[in-house]
Amino acid sequence: MPKNTLLKTEEIGVFALGGLGEVGKNTYVYEINNQIFIVDAGILFPDDDLLGIDYVIPDYTYLKENEERIVGLFITHGHEDHIGGIPYLLRQVKIPRIYASGIAVDLIEYKLGEHKDIKPPKIEEYKSYYSYKFDGVEISFVRLNHSIPDMFGIVFRTNEGPLFHTGDFKIDYTPVGPHAEYDKLANLGQEGTLLLVSDSTNAEQEGLIQSESKVGKSINELFTRIPGRIIIATFASNLYRIQQIIEASELTGRKVAVFGRSMERAIEAGQQSGYIKPRKGTLTAPEELHKYKLEETCILVTGSQGEPLAALSRIANGSHRQIKTVKGDTVIFSSSPIPGNQDPINKTINLLFRKDVNVITHGPITDTHTSGHGSVPDLKLMLTLIKPKYFIPMHGEHRMLKHHRKLAIECGVEPSNILIMDNGDVAGITKESIRLAGKVQAGDIYIDGTGIGTIGSNVLRERKILSEEGLFSIVLSINQQTKTLVSEPTVISRGFIYMKGNEELTSTLAMQVKKIVLKELPKKGYNELNMKQEIISQLSDKIYDITLRKPMIIPIIMNLG
Repeated sequence: MPKNTLLKTEEIGVFALGGLGEVGKNTYVYEINNQIFIVDAGILFPDDDLLGIDYVIPDYTYLKENEERIVGLFITHGHEDHIGGIPYLLRQVKIPRIYASGIAVDLIEYKLGEHKDIKPPKIEEYKSYYSYKFDGVEISFVRLNHSIPDMFGIVFRTNEGPLFHTGDFKIDYTPVGPHAEYDKLANLGQEGTLLLVSDSTNAEQEGLIQSESKVGKSINELFTRIPGRIIIATFASNLYRIQQIIEASELTGRKVAVFGRSMERAIEAGQQSGYIKPRKGTLTAPEELHKYKLEETCILVTGSQGEPLAALSRIANGSHRQIKTVKGDTVIFSSSPIPGNQDPINKTINLLFRKDVNVITHGPITDTHTSGHGSVPDLKLMLTLIKPKYFIPMHGEHRMLKHHRKLAIECGVEPSNILIMDNGDVAGITKESIRLAGKVQAGDIYIDGTGIGTIGSNVLRERKILSEEGLFSIVLSINQQTKTLVSEPTVISRGFIYMKGNEELTSTLAMQVKKIVLKELPKKGYNELNMKQEIISQLSDKIYDITLRKPMIIPIIMNLG
């Protein structure tokens, strides 16, 4: 069996294929005794500059090349940035078994059900008291709190000492669901943890993160004060919040109708697992809403992030088939913006204000949301309980990882025992040392309607040019026999200039092309490629001189005769 040549014999390898220097596509790899343990397989939702891209997944080349050493995929919790990549991973890499718990199992099964072409491995459902033994490694779990139920940190007990991977967590002393297992964390500290790999998302946030139960009280209070119909948007994965909204509706005598496929699916999974417990008759079908007065209804929707096709965006722009806003409606955003996502949310809020509805967002006056990631006090508590010898901050942009490093030093970790890494960087760890051992292949693979990885950076560059500068095409008909131009060149412009009203410019450019063609055609070594290059080169300069724009130029040559 091939071995990771970067590592010395006794060293444990730890690296990420996704999740370092970014918030998303979390995919971590632990190599222990020549066995590969994968923790999570997430996707990243693209920024605006990734035009036409649906998702970004990690490059799985390393896992593909070493698949016979893979023991299993261990899932910390059911968020998309931790499970969304599973179908794409399974298409490329043979995984013997997936280990997941609670609601994550339902969500993974739903997801795999949508990808009929995949024959999935067995999903082993673990509980917090389970442990699994492999060659020289014992894996166990620690229940922690997050914004989705059934979130578990993962402990690897090895010959070199215990390693602890926190997953996403926050410290919540009054959670809505089960309490975190702080006793296990303290025991790990007593045992002497070799390595802590911990969530850095809120490493820059100084203040305490609100408890989820406080948000529940705030939502109850809002519901009792609002006289009309309530439309409330939240993350479909936040089952605790959905249950709180259902309870607030029951408290105020409202029926709840659900819009959005992911929300419907989450409620179905939540009812199966017992996290969502509506009273009989609380949930009503959308088509039954007309039977109730507006003030007796609560509409639960997707779209808290301003996603253009989600229910709330369509309600805001008036294109929703079933829901039209009326004066007196109140829309509540029970979420906070994902970093970099403020613009589409503002657009939705502005559209709602135009429709004369009341809009409530999370802020100093109303607690309609709380983060699922621990801030500075939470991260320090984790470091203090675990008392790790070595520390690798994960799950966060580079500045978040650096902030987390500072917190670890404040909590007594030796600066030389902390590694800030990028995706692909491999840490080699023993009882005595931690070092940067080298790099494995890592990168971004783009997924759009055309499939996995068919879009490279060249295509994205072209899309960017097309979106900003437009397209200029010129069609030439040439008689191959006589080496003559059969007709005048035809100009086509898309997103560059409007043809009507710009006849002078287009005829100038057409004349320029005609000149180039008549000069190139009689040449002894005439070839089509050279002529196209000549047209692109001369036209680019000419167009830039006239318009200060650089559209994509595509010469099309039709050979006649």
